[in-house]
Amino acid sequence: MGLKKRNKVSAEFSMSSLTDIIFLLLIFFMLTSTLVKIQPFELPKSDSKTVASTSIVVTIENGGRFTVNNNEVPARQLANALRMAVRTSDNRDNATVTIVAEIGTPFDHVMDVMKIANNLRVNAIIATEPKS
Repeated sequence: MGLKKRNKVSAEFSMSSLTDIIFLLLIFFMLTSTLVKIQPFELPKSDSKTVASTSIVVTIENGGRFTVNNNEVPARQLANALRMAVRTSDNRDNATVTIVAEIGTPFDHVMDVMKIANNLRVNAIIATEPKS
């Protein structure tokens, strides 16, 4: 007698439960992300005695006032001012933008300066206060 064994293993995978979980996670993150706000930050404190070279200094005040190398610049012209500062810098290849943000400055302003520095292919560092 020719009896055939039917021991085939099914390799199917149900995606329906996985899509439900992903949908619920998506809703959760969408709801919680609208509740999160970035608060103004204080300058980080550091014990380090390392001093980085500063070829370009960008100062940001609470009111959104920007200065590039002690020259006040409107926010709309910040990218052009940084581009000109990099071009006129003594050390173009290793130019560094030092960001000095006043306590309480919105982090968005600091991120704008960092994005501009990244687009110009220039290093950007944030100034710190010494620990007392």
